[in-house]
Amino acid sequence: MSFTATKSMSSLSSAARMMLRPIRPNPLIPTLIAIALLREMPDRLLGSRAKHTILHAAALRAGKCTGYTHAVVSPFMYFLYSLLMLGLFVLVSPWFGYQAMRYKKYVGSLAPRMGYLPVSFNMDGDESIWIHAVSVGEVLTIRPLVRDLRQRHARLRVFVSTTTLAGQQVARRQVPDADAVFYFPFDLGIFVRRTLDLVRPRLFVMVETEIWPHLLRECRARGIKTSIVNGRISERSYPRYRLVRLFMTRVLADIDRFCVQSEEGARRFVDLGADPAHVIVTGSLKFDALDTATPSLQTRVRDRVLRYFRMSAGRPVIVAGSTMRGEETLVLDAFRRLRSVAPTALLIVAPRHQERFDAVVTICRSEGYKTLRRTELPIDAEPRSDVVVIDTIGELATLYQLATVVFVGGSLVPTGGHNILEPAVFGKPIIFGPHMENFAEIARTFLANEAAVQLHAGESLDAALVTLMTDPVRRARLGAAARALIEANRGAKDRTLEVLSALLPPPATLPSNVRPFRPIA
Repeated sequence: MSFTATKSMSSLSSAARMMLRPIRPNPLIPTLIAIALLREMPDRLLGSRAKHTILHAAALRAGKCTGYTHAVVSPFMYFLYSLLMLGLFVLVSPWFGYQAMRYKKYVGSLAPRMGYLPVSFNMDGDESIWIHAVSVGEVLTIRPLVRDLRQRHARLRVFVSTTTLAGQQVARRQVPDADAVFYFPFDLGIFVRRTLDLVRPRLFVMVETEIWPHLLRECRARGIKTSIVNGRISERSYPRYRLVRLFMTRVLADIDRFCVQSEEGARRFVDLGADPAHVIVTGSLKFDALDTATPSLQTRVRDRVLRYFRMSAGRPVIVAGSTMRGEETLVLDAFRRLRSVAPTALLIVAPRHQERFDAVVTICRSEGYKTLRRTELPIDAEPRSDVVVIDTIGELATLYQLATVVFVGGSLVPTGGHNILEPAVFGKPIIFGPHMENFAEIARTFLANEAAVQLHAGESLDAALVTLMTDPVRRARLGAAARALIEANRGAKDRTLEVLSALLPPPATLPSNVRPFRPIA
């Protein structure tokens, strides 16, 4: 940690320093709201047996009884869920078709999503650890976890699945410790069983809130251990889960361990029916996922990307990361005002979704800016443009180190915000908008420790950009506090590894990958 960051930490208030302490597993303090609601709910709306079992679980959370009884859910509810999945698939299939024709998305992924993996995928039928990460953010989060699981459990293969194409691309490129990467199957019984037959997991790990009822039910039937890591339930998702709490209680019963990011997340999982004895606050893996590559790989990736951005000393750079539809125009308006005080400034815009690359280039050019794509830049030269649009996947985290000021997108429009930790690791001053529901606790911690700037409703981005650009002392103070928070909150990976390792059999009992030679009779 730098001296500046250390000095910044020492100046924090005692209350702020308490927030910097590493998160450790703590006992939960459950709520009795669910009990009160269920007592008032008529038996004719909620079967008396199911009502009794949920009340029993709630009483256990309140410490009033021993033993944990899961809610009884009829197989008919799983049948209804299957019908819902099929109906949803039919409903969105025209959209998938359009995406396939227009952007070449989902082409070639249908077979693995139905459980048809290549013959070479797991030819010897080795047992494995299966980790599911939805997209780019989750893939980057699990990199250190995959590496350490391989070291601890060398006799098990490690497979990674994703849902999105971008996630596949990043996983294949940036998770070298995985034995193979594949698409997650549709959550229907026949596809799930076919995939499990090939993957043969001893442990199935879901990242954040990837809860798939059929897959979890089949894992339970086969004796496969399951766990959520870096678990969270956002403020936006929580009310929706509560609407189907009876079904969620049964589904969560099929998960052996919940490694969650925060106390609030733990309470939400328990309120939805998770066994409190299986919910552990391990902290956020995102802190440990920063700077996880080996030094040689890290240097090679950084140098490859930065060779296209040979910035002259003193040129101001604004990086707008993970922007969503409707934000680019606001960012460009703010950039126009900024250039009145910093005429040589460069704006780097990284759209969140690759299908919007063309549209964002068009928007920037229509606003009168000389705009180039990242893939159009000459190597070993300074960008000779006003705006560069990043049309590649996986380079944004590296580009944050170029920034004078960072704006994190998805926060000026109501989409829940995006990860602010990647620029923080480089000690950069960060601005985000009022919509940070998906990262609410991290955002609150940064604001409480004066490590970021949040725009409230009605406040303009241009004023915040100009203020920071003309105040180098405040930029340095914000950046140092952000970097200090990163260092203070590492450690979730080791706590998560201990939980996962406890679910796996001791290494001596696992089969060897080297098969004994048997002569042909």
